[in-house]
Amino acid sequence: MRMPTSLPAASLLAASGIATVLVAAAPARAATVEFPQVTSLYHDAMVCGGTIRSWADTGPQWPGRAIINIQALPVTGFDPGEYSFAPQCVAVATVAWRNMDTGAAGEYRVPVLAGFYGSEHYALFQNTGPGHIIVTVYTDMPNIPAHSAFDVPA
Repeated sequence: MRMPTSLPAASLLAASGIATVLVAAAPARAATVEFPQVTSLYHDAMVCGGTIRSWADTGPQWPGRAIINIQALPVTGFDPGEYSFAPQCVAVATVAWRNMDTGAAGEYRVPVLAGFYGSEHYALFQNTGPGHIIVTVYTDMPNIPAHSAFDVPA
């Protein structure tokens, strides 16, 4: 087996270094905006409560659209049975949004099943249109709603 000469090896190393610099210098234009967490009671257990986090992902690769994300953090509560202090509970979480530039409005509503380890990550594209979006996050149980805003690029 023949070893490569120093010139081809050096040119390969230089090309690799240039590619790394170009990729590292490319601006990251996607944005993630975390909304304040919603403290809520849950149902399907004797006593259950916790917090729900939500956020929006936007970027030029999805013009006029945002990905709305919802995830419950670990819940605390009590339910009679084999695992009394590790109940599984449900709350329907809603992210209601309004585009302040166009007047468009919508909501992402999802039943969130949560337990000792929290919940799965729920996400869905919303066709908000470009502009300034205001959101209200709440559940179908007694809760402290959260309000926030983000911008969607054209």
